[in-house]
Amino acid sequence: MEHQPPHRREGSEGAALSATAPAATIVAVATAPGRGAIGIVRLSGPDVPALAHALLGLLPEPRRATLRAFRDAAGAPIDTGLALYFPAPQSYTGEPLLELHGHGGSVVLELLVERAVALGCRRARPGEFTERAFLNGRLDLAQAEAVIDLIDAASGAAARAALRSLQGAFSQAVHALVEGLTALRVQVEAAIDFAEEDIGPLEVGGVAARCAQLQERLSALLAQTRQGRVLTEGITVVIAGRPNAGKSTLLNRLAGHDAAIVSATPGTTRDLLRERILVDGLPLHLIDTAGLRPGGDAIEAEGMRRARAAMERADRVLFLVDVIADPTAASVADLREELPAGIPVTVVYNKCDLLAGPWPADTETALHLSAASGEGIEALRAHLKAVAGWSGAEEGIVSARARHVDALRAAQAHLAAAANELAGRAAPELVAEELRLAQRELGLITGEVSSDDLLGRIFAEFCIGK
Repeated sequence: MEHQPPHRREGSEGAALSATAPAATIVAVATAPGRGAIGIVRLSGPDVPALAHALLGLLPEPRRATLRAFRDAAGAPIDTGLALYFPAPQSYTGEPLLELHGHGGSVVLELLVERAVALGCRRARPGEFTERAFLNGRLDLAQAEAVIDLIDAASGAAARAALRSLQGAFSQAVHALVEGLTALRVQVEAAIDFAEEDIGPLEVGGVAARCAQLQERLSALLAQTRQGRVLTEGITVVIAGRPNAGKSTLLNRLAGHDAAIVSATPGTTRDLLRERILVDGLPLHLIDTAGLRPGGDAIEAEGMRRARAAMERADRVLFLVDVIADPTAASVADLREELPAGIPVTVVYNKCDLLAGPWPADTETALHLSAASGEGIEALRAHLKAVAGWSGAEEGIVSARARHVDALRAAQAHLAAAANELAGRAAPELVAEELRLAQRELGLITGEVSSDDLLGRIFAEFCIGK
């Protein structure tokens, strides 16, 4: 079996494509826009040594900070700072790489970039430095995605999970499964090559046992990856319901500040209001919406249209009911047709602090609280963690994305199909094909098998200079 290195990719037609890093030398500002104490301009490509001489008057000693003036075409200094040179292949991109650490003013940094462009550089695309690191085998695709996850981490737990993935913990687990599948394929395909000898009962039993072991390991990794996906991406929760049910009050309570205007006037909220919060490390993307009711003016009608569209894209809808005005939740039944099919709904009875007697008991699909007083909010937070599948256990969790979970599920399905073929004493060719497909799905995670479209989508998420 041929094991493809990370820079080999398979196109959508199944043909192997050999991708090599572009020859152009690229340049970009690597620090965040705005005013700061330090700003970094990064250059990568084959012309870096010559560019260093033009900009600095020398090629700095590798990996040693060198204080130099950064000079324009006339030799006048643009800025003075530290220069760091990283020769290939031991650099972030795998190419000769130069970093200029100067003062963090946007004008100064742009002057340095323009000088590099005048010397023959091309401005880098978003994520192009990390893309070159992937193409040159410095990172696999899962590690490359962990870079942006680390940058975008919304909590300490998410940052630690992203760092584990960046350091290769997730990739190592995937590679271990690939190695197990490869060994299993060798055993099965030997039976194809020596068909006259066939696979005897003991051999079939051995293959089935190894297949079961791989299924167990894959299931464990899938469970871990689901947690990583929730930690990285969180869930989108839309707050919906009739006007004056307390939707904006609930958003403010969960956000911890007055994000939305609260008024007794129906139709106060006319557009989507978004807040991102953390619940014990779980990112929640909360969306407050316009109240759903018949009639209303043109602006309110547009707000209700946007509310319905937001519900279509949500992971869960919290449908608020005013327990005093609507004790039987008739509004839920009245608006059932407006709730998107396939999106889970939790009915939340609000204003329970106004009830004369004890509160009804909560269920899996119905909660009772007071957004105004805060009573019952902890139960709602616990409910959202439960429906998101977030256990809160951080140990060993790696950052992951929906595509990783999908690939592991597909690999799991192919491995289960292989086990069924073995149990049915099917031809070895059928077993081998299911194992090959399972291995291909795992290759999508690390980039050993990937399409150019996938790579384009992934690296487009990066900032310029990373």
